[in-house]
Amino acid sequence: ETTSLLAVLGAAGLAVGLALQGSLSNFAAGVLIVAFRPYTKGDFIEAGGVTGSVQEVQIFTTILSTPDNKRVIVPNGQIMDGTITNYSVNGTRRVDLVFGCGYTDDIDSVYKVLKDIIDNEPRILNEPAPTIALNELADSSVNFIVRPWVNSSDYWGVYNDVTEQVKRRFDAAGLNIPFPQQDVHLYQHDVES
Repeated sequence: ETTSLLAVLGAAGLAVGLALQGSLSNFAAGVLIVAFRPYTKGDFIEAGGVTGSVQEVQIFTTILSTPDNKRVIVPNGQIMDGTITNYSVNGTRRVDLVFGCGYTDDIDSVYKVLKDIIDNEPRILNEPAPTIALNELADSSVNFIVRPWVNSSDYWGVYNDVTEQVKRRFDAAGLNIPFPQQDVHLYQHDVES
């Protein structure tokens, strides 16, 4: 009888252990998050396949609020098994923008317009200095990179406002913003009958 009872208890313990495996993994990950603090409440992160602001760090889960105001509960084990990107831990961020102009446009005029936009945007930091450079001769456009540095809280505002200003200023200066296109040439051959 004792052997049968021990076998039943052992099987039950194994079943409970297997059932709690995910929970124990989430618990261990929660302890690591609390101990090493890769993010804290209020940080904007990308982790476990979700991007959002950290609302709460619990022992088994982390609660995020997405930019469109959804509440997402992510298991800590899923977060610790992947990459964690913390967008707000540093005080500054670089805004990476690419703007294209037409091959017939004067590149000095493009530089001048882009530099003027960057110089007149008060949220852009002077240090590190912004980068404006011709980066690529693409299929349909000549592409310039524009990389200013901003405070993390100003990232999206600067991103959107600079993009709008480039469109407005390119239009005013007569500079083209090309779109992908193809030239098709048709050749007619006389067929002898």
